[in-house]
Amino acid sequence: MVLLLASPLDAATMQATDFPAPNPELERLGQLLFYDKILSGNRNISCGTCHHHRLHGTDGLSLGIGEGGHGVGLQRKGGVGRDKIRKRVPRNAPALWNLGHKDVRVMFHDGRLTPSELYSNGFNSPAEEWLPQGLDTILAAQALFPMTAQFEMAGNLGENEVTHATQIRIDRAWPILAKRVANLPGYLHGFKAIYPEIKSAEDLSIVHIGNAIGAFIASEWQSFDSPYDALVTQGTPLLAPAERGRQLFFGEAGCSGCHNGPLFTNQSFYALGLPSFGPGRTRRFDPMPRDVGRMGESDALSDAYRFRVPSLRNVALTAPYGHNGAYPTLEAMVRHHLAPTEARKSWHPSDANLPEIPWLQEIDFVIQSDVREMARQAAKLDIDLPSRTDSEILDIVAFLESLTGTSALSRPLGIPTEVPSELPVDH
Repeated sequence: MVLLLASPLDAATMQATDFPAPNPELERLGQLLFYDKILSGNRNISCGTCHHHRLHGTDGLSLGIGEGGHGVGLQRKGGVGRDKIRKRVPRNAPALWNLGHKDVRVMFHDGRLTPSELYSNGFNSPAEEWLPQGLDTILAAQALFPMTAQFEMAGNLGENEVTHATQIRIDRAWPILAKRVANLPGYLHGFKAIYPEIKSAEDLSIVHIGNAIGAFIASEWQSFDSPYDALVTQGTPLLAPAERGRQLFFGEAGCSGCHNGPLFTNQSFYALGLPSFGPGRTRRFDPMPRDVGRMGESDALSDAYRFRVPSLRNVALTAPYGHNGAYPTLEAMVRHHLAPTEARKSWHPSDANLPEIPWLQEIDFVIQSDVREMARQAAKLDIDLPSRTDSEILDIVAFLESLTGTSALSRPLGIPTEVPSELPVDH
């Protein structure tokens, strides 16, 4: 039997050469740094806390619990006493799958990090000209920003020198963190073996740290051995429901208009009218608990409430879905795409996976009481897809599940048993 691909878009897979050349020593250092809380202001949270191996590179929450919290994933709590969190992380923790691919050109839900020579350092980013030169990849650059975010890793004002430094200028915190790392022999010896220019602790910079974390993410989260890839490369048929879903995805359902190419994303920005909740990504001149998405970066009114199209690789492993994790299942997210207005009206706060935090409950859904803001968000829709039957929706979900790599649950390095700082590792 010969299976015909539904369209030219439906023929894209990837291979190892689409990623940076392996550097095992640097990747190993990156793995340790990824799970080492030494890179947070109060030494109490790591990159891995919100992008954990056990949760397939995410945290399983709609909105994360950052600096000050305790635990991992669904068991994470808001902390106690003076150290308790002051608000939830405003957006869903994005998945890490295939972010090292050579075609990736946009980072963060609002796209505030892109390759560019605007500032002569290779990137257009929130750090502008203060982002240091020498970062190998966009992943290396991205790794630096959670360290300076108050509610993610830096900590609250008055708690430590890192968060204080970020208030002066974003780049002032990075040398402080680099010094912490450089003063640990386990890291210094490792970096000296890789970088000839590092002769002493003073030579190890945040650039080396970012490059290590970027190399680890790029290598660790590669995944392109799904049943769909086997179809494209070897002609191995999908199961019948997934095959029907594939035909719909690349055909009448219109999904591939935005989710195409080897990454299953065109890396553009669209408004889907997702239900609104959480603290919002407030701006200094716009303190409302709302998230205006791409407009926060571009300042273009036309970009209001638009967010980056995510990759669908291993999407079945990375619930909940949407920039704020509004939907707990793939089926619910697909249904929203097909009927966003109706889905928004029928959405219930219980659909959001938000661990109970008593002192934040009053504001978790306060934005929904703003009638005008809700009307603005509901009116901004960039999708208008034809309706599908229930059975067709289930077939589309089956196809999305066929994008899960057969080795996705087995990563090359995984979680380290310990890190050079000797701080506890979240297992």
